[in-house]
Amino acid sequence: MESVINGIETLFTSIRGTAATRVEKLPQSGSDRIYFRIYEGSKTYIATYNLHQKETQTFIHFSKHFKAAGLPVPEVFAVNSDDTIYIQEDLGTESLLNQIEKEGHTQNVYALFQKSLAQLARIQIKGDEGFDYNWCITAKEFGKQAILSDLLYFKYYFLDTLQLPYDKQAMLEDFEALSTYLTHTQHKYFMFRDFQSRNIIVNQNDVHFIDFQGGMKGALQYDVASLLWQAKAELSEEWKDELLSYYMDQVDGLLQAPLDRITFESQYNGYVLIRLLQVMGAYGFRGLFERKAHFLASIPLAMRNLQFFIENKRVGIVTPEFDRVLKIVMSDEMIARFEPPQAAESTPLVVSVNSFSYKKGFPVDDSENGGGFMFDMRGILNPGRFDDYKKLSGLDKPVQDFLEQRTKMNEYLNSVWDLIDITVQDYLKRGFQNLQINFGCTGGQHRSVYAAEQTARHLRNKYKVKTQLSHTNKANWVK
Repeated sequence: MESVINGIETLFTSIRGTAATRVEKLPQSGSDRIYFRIYEGSKTYIATYNLHQKETQTFIHFSKHFKAAGLPVPEVFAVNSDDTIYIQEDLGTESLLNQIEKEGHTQNVYALFQKSLAQLARIQIKGDEGFDYNWCITAKEFGKQAILSDLLYFKYYFLDTLQLPYDKQAMLEDFEALSTYLTHTQHKYFMFRDFQSRNIIVNQNDVHFIDFQGGMKGALQYDVASLLWQAKAELSEEWKDELLSYYMDQVDGLLQAPLDRITFESQYNGYVLIRLLQVMGAYGFRGLFERKAHFLASIPLAMRNLQFFIENKRVGIVTPEFDRVLKIVMSDEMIARFEPPQAAESTPLVVSVNSFSYKKGFPVDDSENGGGFMFDMRGILNPGRFDDYKKLSGLDKPVQDFLEQRTKMNEYLNSVWDLIDITVQDYLKRGFQNLQINFGCTGGQHRSVYAAEQTARHLRNKYKVKTQLSHTNKANWVK
């Protein structure tokens, strides 16, 4: 990671003539791209590191095209010689999803959804004018094969992991029928492909779009379905219906002839289903196969979203075997398999999470059963070896950035959580009262402190369990 940061600093200096004040790694999401915020005094920029050179080239080409058309996307300032690092405009830190989480479903948030849909209609229709689809990363169009690919993605990475018996030939025939039905849509323009509230940046009450490099030609309905049915957004049925109508009004203002709204809405439901299945496939791959905690935790919410759709919406085409299996897969009993147990107020379990110094001795467990977990953090590079961090601790952001950017701390903790989650879930079921989890390093100041803090946070968020957090060597930290 240090070599990547050096590459970013070199590219930044080449375009600005001065060195960056600092470069800060941003939290990674579902993709393999890694983002950084570059600071130059009071100004900031975004740098992206991506070994997928074609993806970088596509994003830059798309961005230049949309920017020239006056559409709300970031400007790209520079790219390195091997197309692995590029620097772009920083549109801000607040996404539409952040706004929902902060405010709830207020009138202001509703207005931001309206602005997002109005700009979506523009980027789809105006952005399509003169657009070169040869730059698309995979398929040029979200047609029958692309729809089939999303259905198979769901089948392989989610449905088949459940090991349920079903008629595979009948299922494939249903997939064929559904993909054929959805291919025959009247309005095909630029399709964002991953249009969700996390990819909409809110700045001074205006909206801007990021992460559109997966775009291709496709049905207008798909992107609207992606936004309005995003599980984390938790939009009411009233909002979904009103916002869909608002979006169609915006599209009518950009097309030469008005939409056939009955046909448009009928196929819209089909694209809602495809999008929800694609998300389930992605969560299955990232969660069940790659074991990424964030995606595992998202599976139950996505399943509830799909369950509601199945029970309340109609697609307009009969797919007997697929419909039968979906009802089984999205039943309450099946969803419960993915929902971690939540600690009730009366739950006796208290998890003690401690950091300690091996030089000073191990924490003592005075509970009835004793024992617990002991994790050795000394295999992680020690920030305390460097002068800039000696007087700081794992509670300080520079140390946290160091551990996240220059070590394998995140991989280490994901493995730790895979282990301790098994025990926590079992203890919750059996009514146990105590569990101790200890993280040790040389001085008990940097690595172990960070690991203890993150683990306590993980347990509170996932299980709502009571935690007691202690840094046992705090009195001896270098100051």
